Amino acid sequence: MRRSISFLALCCFSALASANQATTPIAIVIHGGAGTINKSQMTEAQEQAYHATLKHAVETGYAVLEKGGSSVDAVTAAVLIMEDSPLFNAGKGAVYTYDEGHELDASIMRGDNLMAGAVSGVTVVKNPVLLARSVMEKSEHVMLSGAGAEQFAKEQGLELVENSYFDTEFRYDALKKAKQSMQKVPHQAQNYRLKAPWLPEWNMGTVGAVAMDRSGLLTAATSTGGMTAKRYGRIGDAPIIGAGNFADNGSCAVSATGHGEFFIRYRVASDICARVKYQGISADKAADQVIQQELAKVGGTGGVILIDHKGKVGWSFNTEGMYRAKKTEGEATISEIFKESSAK
Repeated sequence: MRRSISFLALCCFSALASANQATTPIAIVIHGGAGTINKSQMTEAQEQAYHATLKHAVETGYAVLEKGGSSVDAVTAAVLIMEDSPLFNAGKGAVYTYDEGHELDASIMRGDNLMAGAVSGVTVVKNPVLLARSVMEKSEHVMLSGAGAEQFAKEQGLELVENSYFDTEFRYDALKKAKQSMQKVPHQAQNYRLKAPWLPEWNMGTVGAVAMDRSGLLTAATSTGGMTAKRYGRIGDAPIIGAGNFADNGSCAVSATGHGEFFIRYRVASDICARVKYQGISADKAADQVIQQELAKVGGTGGVILIDHKGKVGWSFNTEGMYRAKKTEGEATISEIFKESSAK
């Protein structure tokens, strides 16, 4: 009799677990940067290229989820595609520093145990998101930087490249324009970039992904080349947990892009999740409060993508456009660029 009861309880538990798994939605959202994206200055071929890469990235991540893979694997797969594309300010298409090199940052965080990994100022790691993940999964630390991070990458067997691998003509032209602009302002302002000319088109292209898998695990990842003409080893928000990246199964997962100094000061990613968790408001509303109100009133430009603990996806940005795409269960892939929706 006791065995029968135990067996019956086990069957009920298994059925309940299967039902929960079946009803847990899978979804992924990605971004490729926010800023001044003028449709009149973009050729049809350029627009098509962005849409194609965004769709490829989001669908690759979604395929991982659809096969029962984790959201950690899904966001990694999506970000890798954007890091390998010269279209975005991450990996291959990273912007130039003032000294005409490249310094890359990345982070990743999972929402169940709040484990996270981040790297900053790396110069020879082909895919910084892989290094950030290795820090999370194979070290006792959260953030590694510079030469130390690169030494860890060697020990983990990650692919290393010459810094020139990240060179692109478009980003070099942006560097020259930035330097010309900086020469027109006082020296003090050149060093304090919040007061110097800061055109989003010089810097936009930071990439990120957030996803939920069948188990309900939320994960967020962000990767960037930083700010054009940056100096002194400047680090932005992308590798800083709570600023450019955050995930918590009790609220939401967020990946940010924009003027990093503001996103750090206003702890954008964690603030959005905290509003969801403690105020009980929707993730969309929380994102709009932070991006459209808190940041906008102080001149902070940029945007976020997000997914809440129920699998609802969204985004919010206060710029003319943001490269973005989403894929949710039972729905067609959507990719958008401009403020006014032109989904493809």
